[in-house]
Parts: sequence; C-alpha cells; structure tokens
Amino acid sequence: MEWSFRSAEEQRNALRAGEVTSVELTEEAIARIERGDKAINAICVPDFDRARAAARDADAAYTRGEDRPLLGIPITVKESYNIAGLPTTWGMPQFADHRAAEDALAVARVKAAGAVILGKTNVPLMLQNWQSFNEIYGTTNNPWDHDRTPGGSSGGSAAALASGFGALSLGSDLAGSLRNPAHFCGIYAHKPTLGLVPARGMVPPPARALPAEGDLAVCGPMARTARDLSLLLDVLAGPDPLTHGIAYDLRLPAARHQRLADFRVLVLDEHPFIPTGSAVRGGVERVAEALTAGGARVERDSALLPDLAEAATLYVRLMMSQAGANLTAEMYDQLRTTAAGLNADDRSLDAARLRGVALTHREWIGVNHRRESHRDRWRRFFAEFDVVVCPITPVPAFPHDHGSDRAEQQVDIDGVGYPYADQLVWPGLATMPGLPATAVPTGPSPEGLPVGVQLIGPMFEDRTPLRLAELLEPELGGFRAPPNPFSD
Repeated sequence: MEWSFRSAEEQRNALRAGEVTSVELTEEAIARIERGDKAINAICVPDFDRARAAARDADAAYTRGEDRPLLGIPITVKESYNIAGLPTTWGMPQFADHRAAEDALAVARVKAAGAVILGKTNVPLMLQNWQSFNEIYGTTNNPWDHDRTPGGSSGGSAAALASGFGALSLGSDLAGSLRNPAHFCGIYAHKPTLGLVPARGMVPPPARALPAEGDLAVCGPMARTARDLSLLLDVLAGPDPLTHGIAYDLRLPAARHQRLADFRVLVLDEHPFIPTGSAVRGGVERVAEALTAGGARVERDSALLPDLAEAATLYVRLMMSQAGANLTAEMYDQLRTTAAGLNADDRSLDAARLRGVALTHREWIGVNHRRESHRDRWRRFFAEFDVVVCPITPVPAFPHDHGSDRAEQQVDIDGVGYPYADQLVWPGLATMPGLPATAVPTGPSPEGLPVGVQLIGPMFEDRTPLRLAELLEPELGGFRAPPNPFSD
C-alpha cells in the first residue's frame, strides 16, 4: 500500500492496528524524498539515520503496548526550529555551520509524542519572504509548477507535504508564513491564537533559546487534512513550563458548532489597500457557496467588523517596530527624522512602515492601545458571528523572482502590478489582534494552481475554525496531490 499521501490520522490508526510499521512508513518517506526532492528542494537538512532509529524505537514501543499521539508518524520541521545536532541558520550564510545544542520546545513535544522527524525544511533568508530561497540551501520549487514559489516562509514545509514527504510539518507565521504556503501548495495550515504554542527554540542564530514570547509571531501545524491540524495542535499547545509552571494547564474550548448549518459566517473578498485577483475571488466564492448549500448563515458585510484599513496600518507599524529595535542608533535616528517629515495625512502602507520602524516605546504603547480596541471590537463581532472567510493573499503562487529590489518588486493581480509587500494586509487581519486562522484549499484556479482561503475565528477558540475546516473539506475536495510533482 502507498502511504505517502495518507493522513497522519490514517497512519496512526494503521500503526495501532498493526497494518504497517513505523520503519515501513519511514523508509517509504525517505525513498520518496531521495527520488523526488532534487526537483523540489524542500528538505534542506535530511536526518535519515536518526529518523530510522526513531522509527525502530516507535515499533518497539507499540510492541510493548505503548501509545502516544504521533507515535511512529514521519514528519518534517521548518529549518528555523532548533533540533539538537542539526543546523539552524534561518538561511543566513554566516551561520551555515551553526548547530543547535537542544531541541526547541515544540520539537521536544512532537518527539515526546512519538513523531519520527525526517529532517528540516527550507526557508527564505531570515524568514522574510513569500518565496523560499537562500544562499545556503538554494530555491524550493512549488510541486504544482517548478517555475513558481511554494510560498514562505514555511514554503519548504508546504512543498514537502504537497510532495508526500511526511504527513505533518511544523511551521511558523508572522506575515502569513503558515497560511501563504498552504494557499500556494494546496494544503492545510493553522495559525494558532497568539501565545497558544510556545516559541522557545524557534529563534535565529546565535540567539539563546529563552522562554520569552515575541509579539505577533506564532508556531503552528501544517498538514494535508483539517483533522490532522488538530492532531498536531493538541501536541504543540500549552504554556511554556519555564514561564507558567509544569502544573499549568490550558484547555481550549470546544468548537462552537458541529454542523455546517449552525455556523454564522462573514465572507470578505475586498480590502481597501489591495485588490483581490479573480482566481482568489473564485476560491472565496466556492467556500461561500458550500456554506450556503450547507445551511450556514452567510453575510457579506457587517457594521461590527473592525476597520480594515486601520487594522492593516496597526499591523504594519507593530511588525516594523520589531525591525526598528534591531537597527543601529545612527540608522534609527535617521529614520526617526525621515518619519517626522511625513505628511500627517499620509495614511499609506509605506508611511505606516516607516512610522513603525521609527516607533519609540511611548508611541508603541499608543499603537498597542489601538490594537486592544480592535480586540474589543472583534469580541463584539464574534458574539454575532463564528468565523470570517477571506483571502490569504490576492493571487495564487507566482513565478520565482529573486533578482528584484524588494522595494520595487510587484505582484501581478489580473495584469496590473501592485507593491509586493502590500499583500500582507490579508494575513495581517488575523495576526495583528492575535486571532486563530485556518488555511483551507478550495480547489484549483483556471490555470490549475491551488487556491486557499483563511477561516478566522475568535481568540482562543481555535477549535471553531478548525471544525469548520473539517466540515468544508468534503464539500471543497480537500487536498489534491500534484499530478507530476517531480517532473520538469
């Protein structure tokens, strides 16, 4: 039996029933990687010897009657996570020889749950792109079209899953880095509520793996089915014991509904800062039609929705303030002077980026207060609705473009060029307030490329968008394997 595209849940059930061994699953996954990854370049750091040993240990554990959530299941991990003994470079050439001394907490948790780690997946430089390429490991290609990006920054993980290299992967998300590659490669991903999954050990070298949580960014699961997202999230979720104590327990509330007909959904496909391409509009519409056919309450507008333009501006300023904190004093002072010269009426995203880089702590407190106002508005919104359906980015996977100046780079939306960086407004809708968002495939574009949308849910109610993703999966067709992922 071919196991490469079977879900983690199916593999777990087969392992429990004795229908397959972990060694067999692992050897099949390794053989597929060795056969096909020259074309895809998703697995930048193979760890096959230790994977084989872990698989043997898993089979022995089953023989002893043990059972753990991921016992014996082959998975991959984004390169940005520390795995003891393996490189963690974040694509930075000066750290090509950096080796992690200990596992990131998320990695430790999947290992404790019995997962077999096949290796690490490729990323863009410093995780700062919707394309996955760097000078150390080269370029990762989209399994649907090798001339196109698989997305980023978890692009290697998404390409691996779409290629059948393991059943699950660990990713991370700040500007859509889980959701964007899921959209581009036709898989599922979940951006958890901010703070739900601890990030200790998901740090750039040579930084120490401290338990402090950063702003906006999250760690999260990627898979080929919606149910597998929940399987992995249940392993990852929960506070860092270094900050909250081992006895601290966090239990997510159950999904608000179990039937499609009970969901109250707002569908969005327009944003004030950037248009949505026709292919992505088509994906949003397929979801809206499936919801309507299933009896869900579907609305297209609501006065309760927070202002999208202000939300995007706040998101950009908060995100760019992190970049400003790492500048030299001289460069920071220069940018402060430039930002002070902006017209007070300039509400563009470019102005928001500059103001964000130059934020003082006093100013950051004011921006954060506005974020809390948005969170309050979202709480009121989610008293009347359960989920928002909206785009992840305006277009499907676009061709590789590694030579352009990022400031000048554009994205083609139905034949018209728009600023490349402005695509982040859609993923930022969930990121800025820290809301959970599940990326789901909706079917192909007219060109035959995957199209995904995100399901945004209430804070710490991750199980609600995850459940809706499960219910929509049979209606939308779920994951489809690329027809010829390894052929040129």
